[in-house]
Amino acid sequence: MNIAGVEKCSFVDYPGRLAAVFFVPGCNWNCFYCHNQTLLRNEAPRPRVTIEEAFDLLRSRCGLLDGVVVTGGEPTLQPGLRDFIVSVRAMNYLVKLDTNGSRPRVLGALLADGLLDYVAMDLKAPMAKYEAVCGAPVDHHDLNASIDLIMSSGVEYEFRTTVVPQLTHADVVAIACRIQGARRYVLQQYRNPALYASDEKPRDPRLDVPPHDSGWPAHVLAEIDRHVIECETRGFQRNLETTSAA
Repeated sequence: MNIAGVEKCSFVDYPGRLAAVFFVPGCNWNCFYCHNQTLLRNEAPRPRVTIEEAFDLLRSRCGLLDGVVVTGGEPTLQPGLRDFIVSVRAMNYLVKLDTNGSRPRVLGALLADGLLDYVAMDLKAPMAKYEAVCGAPVDHHDLNASIDLIMSSGVEYEFRTTVVPQLTHADVVAIACRIQGARRYVLQQYRNPALYASDEKPRDPRLDVPPHDSGWPAHVLAEIDRHVIECETRGFQRNLETTSAA
């Protein structure tokens, strides 16, 4: 498995756990707002992290860290993903996988073998808008299969949507309807990626659209709560609390 980078200690990437985060390169989509464009294009700075370096880090942190997060890019594209996870679990680490849900056969095999403790799947948009957001062909059958696999797996999970300015109230509610009964749905504040100054690609005009205001989720949370067990906000939360206090 190729590893493009590592965060040695994170308090936020694995809910309730202290974790090391491994970033893998390459993705089959091209979301215009992605903050990991260098990973998407497989252009992460070198030298990359070797498997040996990754395992040395984890051996040195045994007893200090709870888990390992594999994120990207899209991890399910990596041919060595399963072997990496098996080795990580042999060190008694919990494993969380971040995925876009485009490879349900890989995801399903990992779940069937009991190799994952937590799965986070990004839901980019309602199905009708997926290609527009992802900038690539999307197999809706595969997306739906991944959703169903996760919800029936018995492992901890979350679905999450970065609320880009192009998503409406109705769009987010439509996503919540698709995951009816889900344990956790997370709305993440959109942040304009600040990596285009030195990029040779033309700037995507969609990045110039202002984000939703900090109180925007307050208008949709009550409706979403009718479809999922828990709806959480990230990036919005402090502003929501301030708004409520006022």
